[in-house]
Amino acid sequence: MRIKVGEKLPSSELFYLDQNNDVKKIDIKDLCKEKTIILGMPGAFTKTCSSLHLPGYIKNYELALKKGVSKIICIAVNDPNVMKAWGENQNAEDKIIMVGDPFLRFTKAIGAEVDKSEKGLGFRSNRYTMLVEKGEIKKIEEEKETAVCKLSAAESFLNAI
Repeated sequence: MRIKVGEKLPSSELFYLDQNNDVKKIDIKDLCKEKTIILGMPGAFTKTCSSLHLPGYIKNYELALKKGVSKIICIAVNDPNVMKAWGENQNAEDKIIMVGDPFLRFTKAIGAEVDKSEKGLGFRSNRYTMLVEKGEIKKIEEEKETAVCKLSAAESFLNAI
């Protein structure tokens, strides 16, 4: 990753579906303005994200709140329809904000893009979790391999903050 602890998140437009299933755009900076957030979890419906990464943050939502986190944002290189369906499939409900980065703008801006073309996936995001306070990165855990979810897992990450 190019982005480092102490830096500000770059401005980047993300997409989500509202309660009427209308596509909405929001800048990542607007999602974390004056708040402490956790963001990450790169691949909708992928094995590791669906069995460990996202479920871990859903399960540990209350612990995150106790640690001062006001929002958990799941950003994946997928369209907003897929993100909404994945959130519904995982019962993310109001605990996790599900947003898509379908054009990799945010992913490339932070230097998290990874070429998974050999597996038929094209360009995706590396697995990471960030703690962001008022737009500034306070902690980043990045996995060396996208199939691994140890450092960026909810239990490990939340215990370290």
